[in-house]
Amino acid sequence: MNAHSDIMDESDVSTLLKIFIIDARLVHLTSDWVYQLVNQSLSFPRADSFCRGQFSSLVSLEQQEDQRDQEDQRGALELLHQAGLLSPIWAEDPSRAASASRPVALSKQYSPFSSLNFPRESREGFARVNASFPALSAVTVCVRVQWDPDWDEVSTIFSYAAPVFINEFQLRGQVDKPGRRILLALIIHGQHRPYKASVPNDGAWHHLCVTWRRSDGRWAIHVDGDRKDAGEGMDTPRDVHAGGILILGQDQDSFGGNFTEPFVGNISDLNVWNVSMETRQLRALYACTTLTQDQIFTWTTDDISRHPAVREMTAMMFCPAVQQRVLQGCRTLQDWSAQPLPLFGEADCSEPLPFICRSSRDRYLKMKELSDSQSSQPSAFMEHLMKLSNKTQVVLGQQPSGMSWADACSVLDVSHQALEETHQEDMQPADMLSLIQLLSLAADIPAEPPAEGNHSQTAAARDLSQHFISLADSVISQDNALQWQAIKQVVNGPMDVVKSIDRMATGLSPRLMAETDRLTIHSPNIKLEVQQQRLQEGSGGSTFCGPDTETETNLDCISVPQQKIQDLHNNGFDKLTLVNTWYRSLWPLFSPENITMVPTVTDGSQRYLGTILGSSIISTTVLGDNQPVSTAVRFQLRSRTPNPDGTVYDPVCAFWDFDLTPEAGGCWNTKGCQVVSKQYGSTVCYCNHTTNFALLLQVYEVQRSPENEKALQVLTFIGCGVSLCGLLFTFILFIAVGVPKSDRTTVHKNLIVALGIAELLLMCSDWASANEEACFMVTALLHLFFMASFSWMLVEGLLLWSKVVSVNISEDRRMKLYYIIGWGLPVLIVGVTLTVSVDEYKAENLCWLNVKTDMIWAFVGPVIFVLAVNAVVLCRVVMVTVSSARRRAKMLSPSSASKMQTFDLTWAVTRPVLILLPVLGLTWLCGVLVHLSVVVAYVFITLNAFQGLYIFLVYAVYNSEVRNAIKRIKEKRKALSFTVRGKPTSFLPSQKASATPWGRGPPTPSSPETSETSGPPSSTSASLVIKNESFRKESFVSFSLKPASGNQVVQLTAFKRSACWLSRNLLVRNMLVSNLLVVS
Repeated sequence: MNAHSDIMDESDVSTLLKIFIIDARLVHLTSDWVYQLVNQSLSFPRADSFCRGQFSSLVSLEQQEDQRDQEDQRGALELLHQAGLLSPIWAEDPSRAASASRPVALSKQYSPFSSLNFPRESREGFARVNASFPALSAVTVCVRVQWDPDWDEVSTIFSYAAPVFINEFQLRGQVDKPGRRILLALIIHGQHRPYKASVPNDGAWHHLCVTWRRSDGRWAIHVDGDRKDAGEGMDTPRDVHAGGILILGQDQDSFGGNFTEPFVGNISDLNVWNVSMETRQLRALYACTTLTQDQIFTWTTDDISRHPAVREMTAMMFCPAVQQRVLQGCRTLQDWSAQPLPLFGEADCSEPLPFICRSSRDRYLKMKELSDSQSSQPSAFMEHLMKLSNKTQVVLGQQPSGMSWADACSVLDVSHQALEETHQEDMQPADMLSLIQLLSLAADIPAEPPAEGNHSQTAAARDLSQHFISLADSVISQDNALQWQAIKQVVNGPMDVVKSIDRMATGLSPRLMAETDRLTIHSPNIKLEVQQQRLQEGSGGSTFCGPDTETETNLDCISVPQQKIQDLHNNGFDKLTLVNTWYRSLWPLFSPENITMVPTVTDGSQRYLGTILGSSIISTTVLGDNQPVSTAVRFQLRSRTPNPDGTVYDPVCAFWDFDLTPEAGGCWNTKGCQVVSKQYGSTVCYCNHTTNFALLLQVYEVQRSPENEKALQVLTFIGCGVSLCGLLFTFILFIAVGVPKSDRTTVHKNLIVALGIAELLLMCSDWASANEEACFMVTALLHLFFMASFSWMLVEGLLLWSKVVSVNISEDRRMKLYYIIGWGLPVLIVGVTLTVSVDEYKAENLCWLNVKTDMIWAFVGPVIFVLAVNAVVLCRVVMVTVSSARRRAKMLSPSSASKMQTFDLTWAVTRPVLILLPVLGLTWLCGVLVHLSVVVAYVFITLNAFQGLYIFLVYAVYNSEVRNAIKRIKEKRKALSFTVRGKPTSFLPSQKASATPWGRGPPTPSSPETSETSGPPSSTSASLVIKNESFRKESFVSFSLKPASGNQVVQLTAFKRSACWLSRNLLVRNMLVSNLLVVS
């Protein structure tokens, strides 16, 4: 129990547990949403924070075309009418909401300013503004000042004296006793305001603005965009006199002379307006925004007269990258009675206004159910809290704006003690919900910048952060997993608590770092560390590790690279603050629906089961000069999951994106993050931004054992070797034996070349994986030649279609197109892929395309297209073959057609499928099914690894053209060994008959030419291969020998004219199909 605790009464405790449950009269329910009017005026940031604490959001009231959205808007406006509220209310601007929460970019604008240097050596230095000033009923004066840290006397920054009154308007400063701050005071109409506002005496440039207006005597001093002191009244209302003189760096004891209290340092960017500006406008000026309206003097050294001791110089000053909302103000709903649309406007974000929180109907009803159950029967946690309330008193239960640091410390401390004394089984979901709301509320307590030297403020900030972490640690404990599941309909998950911790630590960091450069807070599940350093040339990197990390291993560590910190310095940042947090694994508290990711493509050896959170959560928030900036980080996290047999995990670097699905509180995202290296039990990641990071593990069930994997690898290597030999022999046979040239043979040759080179590269890919450059080259060549293989398979299909379906025999004009498809298209695909994403082209550990990115589709997409086209071609060929076989059976043997039909049809289907599968590539369709069974994997590898051998057997060994060419070579050799009548024979015998001369007259039985063909009286069939040397073609002529008058007569036979005419198309198509299936 801390020393500042007093007493807490039971009514306050009850209000604590309800955490601002709104009166039912201020709630309006629609079909999907619930609107709650908070008739308590708060600034926009506080209103937004309060709605988040209620697990809702500020209403936007956008005009939508959807009927349901229009109903919701009418419901919210009806709530305002019922409440009778006439003043404006805050409204969220959806176009700014997403960008407002993101850190600014790394760069910080560096702008040159002409400035004046007032040296220490001369106490007479001054500068006069050459401008005429009218009577001013309101005034704003802004100036950038760089105070000399070694100057400790009272100094006047500027003084305005009128002829009728000397001390009309003046800003002065003095160094406090420790010398760490410069106190500022304003003089108006001769009345001296107290030295309360302050600016650090750090030798840096600071932006000072003073405002005043006659209407209510309101005045204020702003430092670097923040109001430091303000007041009103205290004098007789009148204008600032006209015709005065404005002097920089000196106090005027007389009109334009008798200077005293000199300033030492640099002054720049003096501007004067005849209006009293609002805070948001002054923040815009601090960010180097130009506001010309109502301006009566704009800074330029050409309009400045200066003493010879004052030197003109150029200063490089940075302009902080503030949020757009600061520059433009925040959105308000001004008039809801306007027709047809409400009237929206803007106001200073710091102005207090009422507001409406919107939440989903289901969430609100669940919260109400939990609250009602808690009110009817207090839980054990509430009883412990009421018991402890006799020793302390807080005022948390009043209103959102009434919570102070002391209140928050007391409530957090008491709540943590009550939680520790409550048995785990006695904790109710409503208790957990109240504590999460308490953390969200305490995280957004406004904190003024630290008053330097005020030790009590620093101690209070440390106490608050310690109590906050202690309570948050108990809330996110894995022991509370059941309670988290019970409230998942209301709370978005444990990342709500993580976000509250981030907001608390970031908001308190200036006070936590007021007296030290490093602060660490430990708890069992959380480690928080805040560190600060001055940026200078050669600033080192920063590393933060979890509590269980050994220094030499760097596990569960996150670091900002040294170069990134140096970039911050080069871009003008002076002070770097790092807020680092580490959370033990929160995976038991996450709902399964919070982690949904697309699985990584695999080769079928693994089956995707899901994605889990597999590590601690670690985060870094980088503050440059107390404003969030985004920079790259590198982290290494340890995997914290069991590894049962048959299960493998693939780590993915991810971060929690609160803006991705705002209604659900965000979800995991991988954009901008990548895996640097994978080690046993840990993974190194690199992300180009700062936020909360973790390892997501994609879980896969192993489909194949290591023994099967090894067997498949060996089978692939052997199959590729055999296939390569088969392709080589086939190509040699096509060239050596003189197979007649044709478009079909040319396509076969190109397919053999592409497929052979691809399989050769595949066999060498394992050897190339040791060298990164060689592996990349092999990957590109593998991609090229496998794409060429499938492109020529596509050409095979197109050629077959033109021969069989369209019956177009002439292909000479199409060969150019076939070459473009076969070689040009693969070169184009590979070239475009390399150009688009060369960095993500290759996989990490093997020489092939990266299956974890979209690069794999540069191969899979075209392959799927080729297989689809060729599947259609094969189906069409089978249909034509079956139709031809059916007609031929009926025409030649009508009586036996029914008996032979089944066998003929089966063979007509089976034969083209077996012959065309290797060249059409349809065996690759098995690859889609390899994840189903290891048997399918063996079938797939066997069919494709031995594709070359299959081509050798079908298109070389059993190819009639090849066999005829080989037989012709043999017969030519025999013909050269003998001659007939001293001359080489003119006719070569066919396969089925011996050589028979062909004369003009019928041969006689005794002639030697016919002695070899004489036989029985029955007819004898024979064929002649007639060589036509002029056309280089062979003609096959069938004839029969029948006995007639004792002589052998050659009688040519053919179909009758009517039969040939009736079946002409059938015969042509059947001939083409038969020839293609035999010789293709």
